[in-house]
Amino acid sequence: MSESRVVDSALDPAVASRLKRDRDGLVCAVVQQHGTREVLMVGWMDDEALHRTLTTGRATYWSRSRSEYWRKGDTSGHVQHVRSVALDCDGDALLVTVDQVGAACHTGNRSCFDGRDLPVSSEGGA
Repeated sequence: MSESRVVDSALDPAVASRLKRDRDGLVCAVVQQHGTREVLMVGWMDDEALHRTLTTGRATYWSRSRSEYWRKGDTSGHVQHVRSVALDCDGDALLVTVDQVGAACHTGNRSCFDGRDLPVSSEGGA
C-alpha cells in the first residue's frame, strides 16, 4: 500500500469537500469525447490536477507511474480541451468531457479501449 499524498491546492474547498479520494489521494477521471460520448481514456486526478483542469480548460492528471503532473498534449500535441467536468453521486469519480485533438491513447489509438473488447458469455444474461 502506498502512502497517501497530501498536496496543497487552490481547489475550491466546496468542491474538495465533495471528493472521495482513494488511499493515494486520487479520484478516477473518465474522459469522454464531447458530442459523441465516446469514452477515450481513464486518468487520475488529485485536488491540484482537478484545480488546474477546472481553471485552465486543459486536462491535467497525476501520473501514478512517473509521480508527476502531466497536462494532456504538452509533449504529444494530442490536447484535451475541457468542455465540462461532473462529479458522480458518490464523489469518487469524475466525468471529464473534452474536445480531443489527435489520439487520446499513448499507443496512438483514438481511444484507450479501441480493439480491446473482452469476450462476454451470453449465458445467464437477459
